[in-house]
Amino acid sequence: QVQLVESGGGLVQPGGSLRLSCAASGSIRSITAMGWYRQAPGKERELVATITSGGSTNYADSVKGRFTISRDNAKNTVYLQMDSLKPEDTAVYYCNAQDLWRLDYWGKGTLVTVSS
Repeated sequence: QVQLVESGGGLVQPGGSLRLSCAASGSIRSITAMGWYRQAPGKERELVATITSGGSTNYADSVKGRFTISRDNAKNTVYLQMDSLKPEDTAVYYCNAQDLWRLDYWGKGTLVTVSS
């Protein structure tokens, strides 16, 4: 079992920045990849960024060049640095972890609102 807790969401103006954190606990040694997904009202949950245990990253085209995913293995924490935020980035952001058996774990989400 893996537990994920997100933090760092909030209200920012367009062009602003925000840093999300996701702390993992439980069977963390089984995690092969972690990432961030988001879901806007009326939309399906979509991938934002992922990072594997080997450090490979993947980004949605919509955030490429603006968002950066990183990790601190000692703290079992993954971060999402969000820069140049746009109103269309407004969504609930969910932390995700996948284990060796391809099971997915999800945090409860943190709301990011980009508005002037």
